[in-house]
Amino acid sequence: MKGESIIPIVFLALLLVVPTMVTAEVSEFTEMPETTRQSDNEAEKAKEDKAEEIVVTATRIETASREVGSSITVITGRQIEERQNTTVLEVLRTVPALDIIRSGGPGGQASVFIRGAQSEHTLVLIDGVEMNDPITPGRSFDFANLTTDNIERIEIIRGPQSTLYGSDAIGGVINIITKKGKGRIRGFMSAEGGSFNTFIENAGISAGNRWANYSLGIRHWDTDGISAANEKDHNHERDNYENTSISTRLGITPVQNLDADFILRYIDAKADIDNAGGVGGDDPNNKADLEQLFFRTQVRLSLFNELWEQKLGFSLTDLDRDYINDTDADHPLDLDRSSYEGEIYKFDWQHDLYLHKTNTLILGIENEEEKGKSRYYSESAWGPYTNSFKEKTARTIGYYLQDQIKLWDSWFTTLGIRLDDHSRFGTETTYRITSAYLIQRTGTKLKGSFGTGFKAPTLYQLYSQYGEKNLDPEESIGWDVGIEQSLFQEKLILGITYFNNEFDDLIEFESGTSRYINVAEAETQGVEVFASLRPIDGLTFLAGYTYTDTENSETGKDLLRRAENKFALNVNYQFMDRGNVNLNLVYVGKRDDNDYSVWPAARVELDKYLLANLALSYDITGNIQVFGRVENLLDEDYEEVKGFGTPELSAFGGCRLSF
Repeated sequence: MKGESIIPIVFLALLLVVPTMVTAEVSEFTEMPETTRQSDNEAEKAKEDKAEEIVVTATRIETASREVGSSITVITGRQIEERQNTTVLEVLRTVPALDIIRSGGPGGQASVFIRGAQSEHTLVLIDGVEMNDPITPGRSFDFANLTTDNIERIEIIRGPQSTLYGSDAIGGVINIITKKGKGRIRGFMSAEGGSFNTFIENAGISAGNRWANYSLGIRHWDTDGISAANEKDHNHERDNYENTSISTRLGITPVQNLDADFILRYIDAKADIDNAGGVGGDDPNNKADLEQLFFRTQVRLSLFNELWEQKLGFSLTDLDRDYINDTDADHPLDLDRSSYEGEIYKFDWQHDLYLHKTNTLILGIENEEEKGKSRYYSESAWGPYTNSFKEKTARTIGYYLQDQIKLWDSWFTTLGIRLDDHSRFGTETTYRITSAYLIQRTGTKLKGSFGTGFKAPTLYQLYSQYGEKNLDPEESIGWDVGIEQSLFQEKLILGITYFNNEFDDLIEFESGTSRYINVAEAETQGVEVFASLRPIDGLTFLAGYTYTDTENSETGKDLLRRAENKFALNVNYQFMDRGNVNLNLVYVGKRDDNDYSVWPAARVELDKYLLANLALSYDITGNIQVFGRVENLLDEDYEEVKGFGTPELSAFGGCRLSF
């Protein structure tokens, strides 16, 4: 992996120096009594409950969520811990208007659909670094290997966001923000085990003061898994999975108005996969080896008494995938090898101008270059076959401008426009407007947004043997309107939003010409409803329902794998100041899929299902916690992708040591 050797060396060197700087200032707090540590944790939880929610994804600067007109959901690190989610994919299951699918068990290809848009219409970021894979046909992101290590919060914003984020944000943005060290040195180690011969070891450390901060998280996950091809179709070979993830963040503040951040996440995953879903899909020799590196460095400079703030950053995305499928007794003549390498380099420079307490102007420029190449070789009864995709590149320069207006502490509006210049198809202009109006005396919020989005043709769609160099970008228009109402001093919050999206010039593979062409159109619309209830201290109910109507404008049929009805409920209860119990329910209604085990592929309807997960934790002391969870509590038999299996009733438990 290019650049991999030098970046970890630099980080390790910094991590050896900076903790010493931090320790020198906070060491006087390291020998705190156990009761003091416990009260500190309780104080932090109380502070988080009372603090006003701040988001950054909607406007690219810190903004109170009450001032945001966009539809946005925030999941905190504390909520992730309460639910004991291992992967980000599991975290996202409860979010309104998100359809989640995975082909098989751990390590199976996983996708997210926002408001019925295609999975490649979602831009996935981690601390500002693009995670979408430039060498996949649609430039989508595979959530299979992204674990929840070192995550502070996840922000999900729905609707076209190309004005601030360019291509790939045509349906929405998922932004993952890692933890920033603060206060005295804190650390933990945990180990758990459970069903499918699963073992997870996890550790982390963090600290921070006014000069420097750092956080580091490491996780190793090993499981025998399940058969990716559904066992009910006589597939019985379990597909193992192994994942090692490292996440680190380092910040330095040499002077009050200048700071620098260095962020890195590295993922090394190995998975057994099957040839396909359904009957005969099993293959004991089909294996995938994946490496992912995400790196960002950013310098922030504040001038003129914080009236002008600049952020200059560089991001690197490096994704490698290798697949090996040897012959075996059931496939004596079938062998294949393939590899895929994708890279993204991005420079960005953002200016935040705080012109007045009522007006903030944001302007920026981004210069992004993506590269990709692949190799494929196979042998079968038809003879050998070779296909290579030589390295191709594309460059995009984007310019964006946003004006954020605040009037009477009640009316909040953003107006934005963006120009992107792509090295192949030329320029594309997008715009967006959002507005939120607060009626303070009644606790009512009226909100709405309207915007356009675009998605550039991918390297594969442009330059592969099936590519077309004259493809136009995909385009979308989306809008939503909603109302939120808080009652009983915000103990109860209700909300409802209507959304509508139209997609034009969608790129599809045409079998007749064996080429990619701009041909498809689609429309999605629906309603999102949510409720938050805190009847007593320590007890929280979060509920959400989404109705989604999708249509392929060419055929008049529903879009595949999007459920018309989805409901989620999360109940969390803290008891005895030491324990926590969390119940998570997700109902997914019927939806269509293709059955590829027959020729030609047949359209089928997948059954509805209800998933129930239960998690329990208890602090034996201020430093020792035991925890456990039961997944698929009702032992539901269901499929998210036709022909692929899902985990049955399973249980896991472990212990966490904090210091």
